[in-house]
Amino acid sequence: MARKPPEPPKSQDIFLEPLDEALSRRYLAYALSTITARALPDVRDGLKPVHRRILYAMRQMRLNPNGAFKKSAKVVGEVMGNFHPHGDQAIYDAMVRLVQEFSVRVPLVDGQGNFGNIDGDNAAAMRYTESRLTDAAAMLLDGIDEDAVDFRDTYDGEGREPVVLPAAFPNLLANGASGIAVGMATSVPPHNVAEVIDALLHLIKTPDARPATLLKYIKGPDFPTGGVCVETPEAMEEAYATGRGGFRLRARWRAEDLGRGRYQIVVTEIPYQVQKAKIIERIAELMQQKKLPMIDDVRDESAQDIRLVIAPRSQNVDAATLMEAVFRVTELETRFPLNMNVLGADGAPRVMGLKDVLRAFLDHRREVLVRRTKHRLGRIAERLEILEGFLIAYLNLDEVIRIIRYEEDPKQELVRKFRLTETQAEAILNMRLRNLRRLEEMEIKGEHAALKKEERDLKVLMKSDEAQWSKISNELRETRKAFDPKTPLGARRTSFEGALADADIRLESLIEREPVTVVLSEKGWIRTMKGHVENVADIKYKDGDAEAFVIKAMTTDKLMLFGTDGKFYTLEVSALPGGRGHGEPIRLMIDLANDQSVAAAFLYAGGRRLLVASSSGHGFFVAESECLATTRKGKQVLNVSGGAEAAVCRPASGDMVAAVGDNKKLLVFPASELPEMARGKGVQLQKYHEGGLSDAKVFDGQEGLTWVDRSGRVQTIEDWRDHLGKRASSGRVTPKGFPTSRKFGPD
Repeated sequence: MARKPPEPPKSQDIFLEPLDEALSRRYLAYALSTITARALPDVRDGLKPVHRRILYAMRQMRLNPNGAFKKSAKVVGEVMGNFHPHGDQAIYDAMVRLVQEFSVRVPLVDGQGNFGNIDGDNAAAMRYTESRLTDAAAMLLDGIDEDAVDFRDTYDGEGREPVVLPAAFPNLLANGASGIAVGMATSVPPHNVAEVIDALLHLIKTPDARPATLLKYIKGPDFPTGGVCVETPEAMEEAYATGRGGFRLRARWRAEDLGRGRYQIVVTEIPYQVQKAKIIERIAELMQQKKLPMIDDVRDESAQDIRLVIAPRSQNVDAATLMEAVFRVTELETRFPLNMNVLGADGAPRVMGLKDVLRAFLDHRREVLVRRTKHRLGRIAERLEILEGFLIAYLNLDEVIRIIRYEEDPKQELVRKFRLTETQAEAILNMRLRNLRRLEEMEIKGEHAALKKEERDLKVLMKSDEAQWSKISNELRETRKAFDPKTPLGARRTSFEGALADADIRLESLIEREPVTVVLSEKGWIRTMKGHVENVADIKYKDGDAEAFVIKAMTTDKLMLFGTDGKFYTLEVSALPGGRGHGEPIRLMIDLANDQSVAAAFLYAGGRRLLVASSSGHGFFVAESECLATTRKGKQVLNVSGGAEAAVCRPASGDMVAAVGDNKKLLVFPASELPEMARGKGVQLQKYHEGGLSDAKVFDGQEGLTWVDRSGRVQTIEDWRDHLGKRASSGRVTPKGFPTSRKFGPD
């Protein structure tokens, strides 16, 4: 059967407009939807729409804190079908987070089953887990049936959902929030509920309180996983005042004495939102790369509580200093950002400081109080109207009975005879005969008096701002009892300490000082051998390879490499490959191009000047400290171009400079004619008609110019002054006996 062709679009369905405007308008609509309906929490209840819908749906399902559990799949289906049509897995993931004690400071959903763990394992499927609300969630929902908040239509228009929850406790600061929208993000750390309530009570008494004063009550973040915050008080004060900043959070650890001078480090709390398994993998990886040479072993001995054991390689290493080094390179120290970008009561996103967030919550609680009071007054008025009708009926009981028995329209007759309202007459007609006894009349009079008194009190409350804030303060004090610092839920978990100064951390203090011999071959294979090898000829190399540099060092030294590209590279001797074999290619450790090689290798001493020069004869002096590289890319010091390459790097100690070229000419000139620079091409040392610079060195004129022959003997040029000339001149032919390699040899 042929498919029916589609109907052509109607004229009213066709819009002519520029494509860029159409795209811009539609993307703006998407961005606003992401900001307001997905990523950013509301400052009043601290919830995103998905979390709010989960809690409201569970309340409608009567999953109260003291009730029975129900399958999570049923909850997810209810949320997705009635409120949140964005996929079951997204809803379940959001609900799982509300259960996890290591994800939220105050869980809002009580879970039964596998809801994941701090190692990063996922929760079981929703058909295997069960859930219900917690007492904290009940506080957030308290009063929602008393016209405390506004409602809106659901996505399909068939139901109603709350715009915001009444929120009897400050959930935004208590549990924090994080999210990424279009062009903006939010990141609020969790806090201690009792401390936040104390700050709220102070703000009620002192509306003009400064942020610094509020921080006397709110000490700082209080993360579910504990840890130690090492941020400075000044930085924290500025962050809370502006709503932007961050907090350095570290793992909590202790040194466990093993006897006989031995110890091990035990980590008992890890930073927030860091997976324990990944920390162990990272430490093991760094150990393998020899970037944590001070650690001998790491293992996980956790059961219900976290217990990560770090065994030091040497018992002489200070535990605190070792942990400072571990903090620098692992996620045992993290930085949690503070960006309190939230939706205000008007629905607009903006960054708020701590005081603004607290004030917004208090304003919301006052609005909830006023709306609940008005709702209660309305209910009281309705009940009083009915009770007053009952009292009139009791006073005229015989006549009421007669009217009901004999009148054709008893309702209208009651209204006419006793001047009742329609509601009162309807209530009298619906009253049961058993309620006509005298005891019932006394109960109605008592209820009437009690409601009248409550009505008077509520009207006084509505007219007095002071009474309203007093009521809110009492409610907050009652809420605080559920989060008392003496209880496990309310006790502060994150403490505050200072960190060791950076200057106190030295690699030498973390590494056992041992003698080694660094061997670098001509083809770029590097390794270390234990001890100082005296007979260099005994060192074995790969077939076709040979010695390039053999340096006696200590494990705490830094190895400086000068490439023919003019870059300096820095390696820790302790991180170099050791053991048997021929080592590893140097290019795995530094970004040295395949067409470049190592021109010089030496140990960093500090405080020295170096002479660097290229094959084109250009060079200068540079401070050794300026040559230290912090990355594997190296540090460019000598600029080379035009086919030239770096050829010379020597310590510069003396008052004269000697340069020898490929043309076998030697030139000596005063060192004062050579500038000291941090980077550049340098100045011309020697002039060449053909070839280039072969070698150069700095020497003391009084001690004389020396070189090393093939036998390793030091020879002295007694008539070096015959080669004295101006810098950038050609020089004179080298003296008899000068090495044919045109090299001065090692210093």
